[in-house]
Amino acid sequence: MRKNSSASLLVVLSLMTVLLLAACGDNTATTAPAATTAAAATTAAAGTTAAAATTAAAAGTTAAATTAAGTTAAAAATTAAGTTAAAAAGAGKKLKVGFVTDIGRIDDKSFNQSSWEGVQKYAKEAGTEPKYIETKDTKDYAKHIKQFLDEKYDVIVTVGFLMADATTAAAKANPNVLFIGVDQGQSTVINNLAGLVFEEDKAGFLAAVLAAGMSQKGKIGGVFGTKSVPAVLRFGEGYKAGATWMDANQKSLVKAGKTEVTIAYHPDGDNAFSDPTWGAQQTQSLIQAGNDIIFGGGGSTGNGAVEAAVAAGVFAIGVDTDQYYTLPKAAPKLLSSATKRLADGVYDLLKAASAGTLKGGNSVGPVGLAPFHDTEAAVPAELKALITKVDAGLKDGTIKTGVKV
Repeated sequence: MRKNSSASLLVVLSLMTVLLLAACGDNTATTAPAATTAAAATTAAAGTTAAAATTAAAAGTTAAATTAAGTTAAAAATTAAGTTAAAAAGAGKKLKVGFVTDIGRIDDKSFNQSSWEGVQKYAKEAGTEPKYIETKDTKDYAKHIKQFLDEKYDVIVTVGFLMADATTAAAKANPNVLFIGVDQGQSTVINNLAGLVFEEDKAGFLAAVLAAGMSQKGKIGGVFGTKSVPAVLRFGEGYKAGATWMDANQKSLVKAGKTEVTIAYHPDGDNAFSDPTWGAQQTQSLIQAGNDIIFGGGGSTGNGAVEAAVAAGVFAIGVDTDQYYTLPKAAPKLLSSATKRLADGVYDLLKAASAGTLKGGNSVGPVGLAPFHDTEAAVPAELKALITKVDAGLKDGTIKTGVKV
């Protein structure tokens, strides 16, 4: 019994020692049971996995955020670039424009001046300073164009059919420079050359309807620059065609019953469009022959004809622009002007060039008759109504001039 008691006492003391050590936080390495070790390992693994997963998730989130940020930045950059490009295109490039006149002065009160007004209108809106060179000799066309090329102009506007060859050659040799050729029809498309052309025969036709309806003697005359220029010839041929049409279709408005048309064209030469003395002399001859309406066209040559007619007390018709404003001496007897809206045509092409939409080939500008102004009361209402009807017919094709120039 005592041995058993001693043994029991020893067991109790051992247990108490263990408890005391535990209570005192004795962390002396002990061998844990296998199950406990496995559980600890599992827990540690789980913790590590969770941590790794969390880290990965965090990294993924960061990457995603970075990607999103990159995408957003890229999108923003693309949008900004697109907006900037669109804004730039909308605003248009400010073009440096050079202008070369045909023979004659910039203030010829006709096609040079009207075309230049289109350049000035564009330049004023764009905030640029255009420059012009006046041509006095046809052999200087290429030299004047070259001057603008050497000075790095963006667009070069040249005026007149006679300058077509020099303009075409320059456009082909300088594909990065834009060219606008006024009264220069393009038979072959050159991407950087736009020809501003007009259907002058229709304007001439309308002028004849007015002249034939206003003539008391049935004789109407025309004084023009050289007929070797297609635009001038179209005015003259359209004038004859309009008179023929009036005789055939509006006999009640033709007072003499028939209309006779006489046209004088200036001989070829450098002064074909700058010879007002010749224009006046031809007008005087036509008036002496009984012509009581004079249609003058062709720069200052035509201007001389118009002013001479009015000075003689004869009704006149101007050309290209509304010459009521450019030839004040002729205003009292100026019936109208057979207009080509040159200023508008040049301006529109320069706006297209600024927007990057200018196309090579031909651009057809509008034609018509200017208001009657001081002669408003002299033109019968029936004739005015007819002119409006003919104008509409020429535009929609129901009336044709038949001119093949």
